[in-house]
Amino acid sequence: MRKQSVSLPTKHTVHDPHEKPDRYGNGRPQGVFARMKEQWMSQSQKTRWVKTAAIVLSVCLLFYWLSPRGVDVRSEVPHKTGHKTGTTSTTPEVNKPNDGQVPTDSSYGTTRCAKSYSKDKPIVQYVLMIDAGSTGSRIHVYKFNNCGPVPELESEEFKMTEKSVGGLSKYADDPIAAAKTLDPLMAVAMENVPEKLKRCSPVAVKATAGLRKVGPQKSDAILKQVREHLEKDYPFPVVSDEKGGVSVMDGADEGVYAWITTNYLLGKIGGPDKSETAAVFDLGGGSTQIVFQPAFKEAKAGGMPEKLAEGDHKFSLDFGGQKFDLYQHSHLGYGLMEARNAIHRLLVNDMKKSKEDDTTWQTKPIVHPCITPGRTREIEVEFDKDTKKTYNFTGPAEPSASHASQCRSLAERILEKDKECKLAPCSFNGVHQPSLAKTFAKEDVYIFSYFYDRTHPLGMPDSFTIRELHDLAQTVCKGQTGWGTFDSVPGALEELKGREQYCLDLNFMTVLLHHGYDMPIDREVKIAKKIKGNELGWCLGASLPLLEAGSGWSCNIKQIS
Repeated sequence: MRKQSVSLPTKHTVHDPHEKPDRYGNGRPQGVFARMKEQWMSQSQKTRWVKTAAIVLSVCLLFYWLSPRGVDVRSEVPHKTGHKTGTTSTTPEVNKPNDGQVPTDSSYGTTRCAKSYSKDKPIVQYVLMIDAGSTGSRIHVYKFNNCGPVPELESEEFKMTEKSVGGLSKYADDPIAAAKTLDPLMAVAMENVPEKLKRCSPVAVKATAGLRKVGPQKSDAILKQVREHLEKDYPFPVVSDEKGGVSVMDGADEGVYAWITTNYLLGKIGGPDKSETAAVFDLGGGSTQIVFQPAFKEAKAGGMPEKLAEGDHKFSLDFGGQKFDLYQHSHLGYGLMEARNAIHRLLVNDMKKSKEDDTTWQTKPIVHPCITPGRTREIEVEFDKDTKKTYNFTGPAEPSASHASQCRSLAERILEKDKECKLAPCSFNGVHQPSLAKTFAKEDVYIFSYFYDRTHPLGMPDSFTIRELHDLAQTVCKGQTGWGTFDSVPGALEELKGREQYCLDLNFMTVLLHHGYDMPIDREVKIAKKIKGNELGWCLGASLPLLEAGSGWSCNIKQIS
């Protein structure tokens, strides 16, 4: 049964002039005492209301005098800052003028905003970063806008030296010639940086594994000449020595900067995204780097929590208001070119042991399981800094599945997995590394540089498993009789025919990831050369700090003669 709410009439019912007069009354006229009582009650109520109002007013006045000054009690609304990530700040309804900087003329600026986010920042900034690698030098000319609280990379110009020119280390005995190899790269900067901003656009040169090998005396002479050349012949301010402006970069920094680059471009750092960061594996010519943010399981009740052990491998990074404890290591001597030499050296040493006093084999072609079947290549093998010798290596006469496994065996041996591990667990060569299977099981892993250069031209997708990389190596090692699968991949056959050591390269990469870093064979990895149109590598990560004050440079003030 539905209940009904019934409102009963009260004596405070609103007066109706058409109502019968005796509906709520008793019909008798009021006496004088009754009227006096009613009047007294009315006056008493009025007095109480006056007293109450006075008390409330007193409390309000007291609160006003005791409250802190300057409190804005006006309503507030979200105000867009203009940054493309949608960062918002809260400002009063009354519009405040934007104190940001504006371009002085139309020769530079950005379409993203009319003024910079802060009066302390120019609307756009340029940074020039030169990567002086072991096989060649590359320049990155970055343009950033300061439309929001975090600098936004707006564009990038990239150029590398011709292969025949080589890296700075090629000119170990001629520092002046080494410095001049950078001129074609600096021409790109001169062309792309607006004239009015050149004297406030810093340039840095960071050499990697190649220059480390020539020794400190020769490398210092080259770097000194590079600095003098840039300061004398170009308008850009060169970052100071104290901030590593022209220097041999530490391997740890190389890996961490690459990690910053990748995760900055993915939007995982410096923005609102707080999801798991990606790992980076960089394979250069002289060294390979690994950097990732391990996640340790919470300790059981009463147990000690697991965490990243202290040591040179630990890199604590503050970026964009976030803190990251990263594992990093640069494996010097395990870049692709160094790995090639180590495998060739190992094969020659095996031959020396098996032949004992017989040296006639050195004048004949040496069968090499890592060389394309039916192909021959003369290769200079370096045994130590002062000992080099050229050998004639030839691939197997007949293709066989065993050649790939023999090549992998050589690659596994140079990793020295059996070397003493002083701080467990270790990856290879006695180097401590948290288990990827336990601390980084599902997060993204980006592999680039030579990883990309050897897989992408053969039609590998942007994401594949290590098992698929293994299968690719098996196919390549069969030689031309097994290359029919590449007929549909533009340029793949030309790529394979032009590189007799492709079998070696792919097998070393497979072994490095699976055997060296202990990644499961079915673990997925991602190859990339660019993210959002920007080159991967350490250069962007090293450039971002140069946007801040106190980073080792100041604008070059043109002298008036």
